[in-house]
Amino acid sequence: MEQKRILGARKRIALVAHDNKKKELIDWSVYNKTALTRHELLATGTTGRLIEEALDRSVKKLLSGPLGGDQQIGALIAEGQVDVLIFFWDPMEAQPHDPDIKALLRLAVTWNIPFACDRATADFLLTSPLMHESYTCTIPDYANYIKREMR
Repeated sequence: MEQKRILGARKRIALVAHDNKKKELIDWSVYNKTALTRHELLATGTTGRLIEEALDRSVKKLLSGPLGGDQQIGALIAEGQVDVLIFFWDPMEAQPHDPDIKALLRLAVTWNIPFACDRATADFLLTSPLMHESYTCTIPDYANYIKREMR
């Protein structure tokens, strides 16, 4: 049976960026400062500190990505505590914590939350009318999958 979850008008947005993409995410955040002030922001370690300084506003900071920050955000997604994921990842650079990154993106899809991995998609997402109003999110039914795994 499908479940529903309400994403409130004030979204909880997780912000993540690989080292080579941090400047791009900071620039995007500053450009979208007015829209972002309507929402609660959380981020992995260094990214959170940089965004907090650039926007002059509080950001909930988790661990650095390689130290478990990606996994913390994934857990918050699974718990329904993150509504949107903005993750500027670097497709040209190998990451030592690549399995964590793939797991984070898989969780965003599993729990059907909107996410963007580049600036253009983040722009489309942030400017959607749905971003600033309540939205009912359908969570797929994984009961059959769970039953299959328990055999």
